[in-house]
Amino acid sequence: MRKSDKYLKIVEWSEEDRCFVGRCPELMFGGVHGTEEQQVFAELCEAIDQWVETSEENNEPLPPGFAGKKYSGKFNLRLGRPLHERLALESAKHGKSLNTYCVEALENAINDR
Repeated sequence: MRKSDKYLKIVEWSEEDRCFVGRCPELMFGGVHGTEEQQVFAELCEAIDQWVETSEENNEPLPPGFAGKKYSGKFNLRLGRPLHERLALESAKHGKSLNTYCVEALENAINDR
């Protein structure tokens, strides 16, 4: 396994740019683009390989990769007392637990993007 294999490689169509855009969330959010999906993926893999190689040559630390990462389904969120209160009141108005209300709100926010 190469060190670059631990990094996510995402290629998706951008309606705004009218082309495929390749990105690696841990290292870069864009910069590889083109009209052929497979070519963009190949260029993205090459860019990540070069990024890793350059970082190692310069003794720069690399961030941990997301590829294959397992998630527990839990995370702590600090949001401030006023927002905590508002969320608790809203969840009560809807007859839901605070957790259920917040999960649904987050899912809706992500789906509406």
